[in-house]
Amino acid sequence: MKTERFHLHSDRYVFDFNHCTIEKGFAQIDTSQDASYFGTWANPFEFKIINYCEGDVSIQTMESEQEFKEEIERIKTWNEEMGFRFIGIDPGFNEALAKRFKDIGLNSMLH
Repeated sequence: MKTERFHLHSDRYVFDFNHCTIEKGFAQIDTSQDASYFGTWANPFEFKIINYCEGDVSIQTMESEQEFKEEIERIKTWNEEMGFRFIGIDPGFNEALAKRFKDIGLNSMLH
């Protein structure tokens, strides 16, 4: 896995509306901690996970479908262990995006 980190003077909405859109292959990973200062998005085509937390941005690029699946499962487990509710992966109404998550084996996490 490759990880890039940087700081961005903005809020999470720059990702929602510009960088991590459904049109670009991203789905939001919804948790109870989502706020203007926190968000996570996943792209099952490029095996990327982007997290924004109070200006700190991390971009993880997994090397395989399996590694991507395991990282999504790790995010779910971490949220639950920390007392946050893992709501699920939101592919919007994009059938191709939902199908890709299903093909990877993450169907039970879609909402």
